[in-house]
Amino acid sequence: MKKTFIVLLFIGFSTNAQKKINGISFVASDREVTIDAIEPLITINANWVTLMPFAFMKTESDHLLIFNSERQWINERKEGIEKTTKMFKQKNIKIMLKPQIWIPKGGFTGRIKMKSEKEWKALEDNYENYILFYAKIAQTTKCELFCVGTEMNSFVIARPKYWINMISKIKKIYKGKITYAENWDTYKSVPFIASLDYIGIDAYFPLDTGKTPTIKSLETSWQPLKKEMRLLSKKYNKKILFTEYGYQSKDFATLEPWDHSKSRTVNFKGQENALIAIFNQFWKEDWFAGGFLWKWYDNHNEAGGSGDSDYTVQNKPSEKIVKNYYSKN
Repeated sequence: MKKTFIVLLFIGFSTNAQKKINGISFVASDREVTIDAIEPLITINANWVTLMPFAFMKTESDHLLIFNSERQWINERKEGIEKTTKMFKQKNIKIMLKPQIWIPKGGFTGRIKMKSEKEWKALEDNYENYILFYAKIAQTTKCELFCVGTEMNSFVIARPKYWINMISKIKKIYKGKITYAENWDTYKSVPFIASLDYIGIDAYFPLDTGKTPTIKSLETSWQPLKKEMRLLSKKYNKKILFTEYGYQSKDFATLEPWDHSKSRTVNFKGQENALIAIFNQFWKEDWFAGGFLWKWYDNHNEAGGSGDSDYTVQNKPSEKIVKNYYSKN
């Protein structure tokens, strides 16, 4: 009797069919988050959010960190993170907890540098206390992803052994996936990529110098950058994750996407084209995990709108673009 073998093809299990991280960076506010604030995120098909409990440093050479203080807004503290996480999870939205440092008066975390070994040690102790505090919260609230730092290149280059040891400590506390968010111009120099689950990039790459660049010109600009990211992904066998991405709705939006101090003339088309280009170029790539759009406010009805030139897509034409692309991937 002839035996017949039946082969079943489960196309849904292919790498291409894997759901992307269609994320939103959810800005902390001074009031408790309500279900009404979450509904608009569901409407645009977001399946992840970033929550960001900030710590504060006075200067780039200060080793003191202030965090979980009563003087901070509720959603930058333990209490707010726990309540907000619970609400998002009720709506089946996954969480990346992303503690990060804020330095006032134009300070940049990528330039943090201590003046002595004693001060380095003090900073390391304080940062570890901060990051492990929120790693414990990420574990107890079952956040799916934890970001161990944001745009801290000078610190990670100067003290690589500290970071590797700290990540080891995090993994003893937190059992989910981890990443680190490095700036667009230094993401290849992170010394502990091998310890991460995703290669995180804050993707504010300069692309086109035009007032309103076309989708075609932007996609052309992405090509060499994509090649570098693809090679890094292959080298470490880890997917690229845009821990932040986004564009202001202004003239010259892709000239220096990280800088909002230039001309603030409202230009919705520039934001639209930039987002379409980034979605076209990345969201169908197997080596790309997805990304978190910067940024989204809890007061949706009042946010963004016709006179707003900042990053949010709320109540702008780009909101429909995000909704459309997030529905497909």
